[in-house]
Amino acid sequence: MTVVACAVGILGPAGRWVGFAPTLDDGYALVIGADDGSAARAAATPDELIALAIAYFADELPEPPEALAATHGDIAALIRHVAVGEAEMERARLLEEAVDAIDDGLAADVVVGRLGRCLSSDEEPEARLRRRAAELLERS
Repeated sequence: MTVVACAVGILGPAGRWVGFAPTLDDGYALVIGADDGSAARAAATPDELIALAIAYFADELPEPPEALAATHGDIAALIRHVAVGEAEMERARLLEEAVDAIDDGLAADVVVGRLGRCLSSDEEPEARLRRRAAELLERS
């Protein structure tokens, strides 16, 4: 069974898009796809999922293919999933605040700020996504 991925943006001139897809183990995969239908995927870390949400709201990446574009609801479900799985109480609280901001339709910069506080590393979200995309494409 193939699950259709949700794309959040285009990475680079090659037209590869970055996004996510649910996995059979109740998790999410980071997906790098192309117009020809090919895709590379790997289990996504919580920080990668948060980086995808930040990329969606920051609107700095070119728009993904319309048929695959993630929706506001897709991103809310993604971050809700990360929040439910978070064991560290302070980070779980910050994730819940981010979910509330998404659900309440707060301004994109507010949502990005709240999501940014949830990251566990200093690596910029877009840089993280580009690095992981390069790693996945190298393995495929």
